[in-house]
Amino acid sequence: MNPTENSTRVVIAEDSVLLRTGLVRLLADSGFDVVAAVGDGDEMITAVERLLPDIVVADVRMPPSFTDEGIRASLAVRSAWPTVSILVLSQYVEQQYASELLADTTGGVGYLLKDRVADVDQFITAVRQVASGGAVLDPEVVAAIFARSRRRDPIDSLSPREREVLALMAEGRSNGAIAGELFVSERAVEKHVTNIFTKLGLVPAQSEHRRVRAVLRWLDA
Repeated sequence: MNPTENSTRVVIAEDSVLLRTGLVRLLADSGFDVVAAVGDGDEMITAVERLLPDIVVADVRMPPSFTDEGIRASLAVRSAWPTVSILVLSQYVEQQYASELLADTTGGVGYLLKDRVADVDQFITAVRQVASGGAVLDPEVVAAIFARSRRRDPIDSLSPREREVLALMAEGRSNGAIAGELFVSERAVEKHVTNIFTKLGLVPAQSEHRRVRAVLRWLDA
């Protein structure tokens, strides 16, 4: 499929030639406009500066040290171009890197394990959601972040705004109603709700509704 006039513009940053080529093909076939595919953090920043894409899909570990170049480059992009969405791919769950990326709620953000790419539909949906300003978190990343903070009451980790949102959720308000009450956009509310779920360790489950579980945590506290 060739990119259309209104295609989402993507920069891919991945040092593995095989995976980078696969991501280019996968996204292009799904209608995205892959404007650059690079192999390290410096090239990624240069590509973003030159092309100003809608979203960057980046590996956490890239040359030269293969430690945190990708996440540092992603944070630099978020600082310089806050409208550019970031979807980070990682081979392993790295809580510190995820927390650093998620600390800034401006614009779309996502953190997925590379294994999720194998589920093409799920991965493409994640890219679209992040590119449109939403948040996507791998369930294993959410669980790991919560495990690290399990010794303290997770409610204490909520920001004042997140507490306001959760309190309104407890009143049965929808995201739209919460947005109206707080005079913010519905997208902003969606991000706050996602952060609440993350901080409370509420991994998606078919048998339970996360909004209800979050409210129960709030009431218990």
